[in-house]
Amino acid sequence: MSEQRTPLLQVRDMHVTFNRGRNRFEAVRGVTFDIFKGETFGLVGESGSGKTTIGRAIIRIYPLSGGEVLYEGKRISGHLPRREDREITRRIQMVFQDPMASLNERAKVDYIVSEGLYNTEKKLSREERDQRVRDALLEVGLLPEFASRFPHEFSGGQRQRIGIARALIMQPDFIIADEPISALDVSIRAQVLNLLNELQKKRGLTYLFISHDLSVMRFICDRIAVIHNGRLVEMAETETLFRHPLHPYTQALLSAVPVPNPDVDRDAALITYEEKPGDPSNPSSFCEIVPGHFVEGTERELEAYRDILSSGKE
Repeated sequence: MSEQRTPLLQVRDMHVTFNRGRNRFEAVRGVTFDIFKGETFGLVGESGSGKTTIGRAIIRIYPLSGGEVLYEGKRISGHLPRREDREITRRIQMVFQDPMASLNERAKVDYIVSEGLYNTEKKLSREERDQRVRDALLEVGLLPEFASRFPHEFSGGQRQRIGIARALIMQPDFIIADEPISALDVSIRAQVLNLLNELQKKRGLTYLFISHDLSVMRFICDRIAVIHNGRLVEMAETETLFRHPLHPYTQALLSAVPVPNPDVDRDAALITYEEKPGDPSNPSSFCEIVPGHFVEGTERELEAYRDILSSGKE
């Protein structure tokens, strides 16, 4: 299915390195994947795995130390001319994990939501800008009169809706949602997920959805990539990944997902994953072993994964 579509965004051999004095830490190591127009692509891994770093590198908060990012076939990583930089800023937006930390608590909602327009659409009149704010608030289920309030006057779910409105007002094609529900109460997580789904259908949006929660990913994502220690270890369509997890780290993540059945959950075995030291004489690679299903492993491990799939075992 993916082979018949043109990628909207392409990440090619991405490396992101942080320098702390004399110490260098490579947070992302050689990551490659495509995201197709109109899909929700999930990036899952434990805390510190590098998934948020990838999202911030795509939106150019963090510079790449190697590789490149392409948007509609054009490189967007590194230095861009001012006009292209402004256009990419408009077309790629991000919804952050903690809505309170990402909103300016000293600014009113109308300024928070419209702030991006001051840089990208300077010719808008005050009336046009105010109308865009009202429309964005209504689209995420908030009343237009909320524009005159401050972020601390809202609940967590409402603050996240403000963050989504701030992204939508730029009329983007692609949104990076970085753990957008992890800071919210369980009772309102489904509301935000349903809102994201509705907006995607209405606007034809493409999402990169970053999370550590595989049960949430199964609900919203078309494809999922699993990241561990800064590199991808497995990637497949969502249901394929849940039915046929191949890499031991993916199996460990799935074994930790709670099952809403006490009889089943009581007998479920928790799988632990311990990474083995690499062998230079037998290196690992990230390969497509069957159409649409990628996994990391040595040549012998990849052959074993192919045998598992061909035999129909899980």
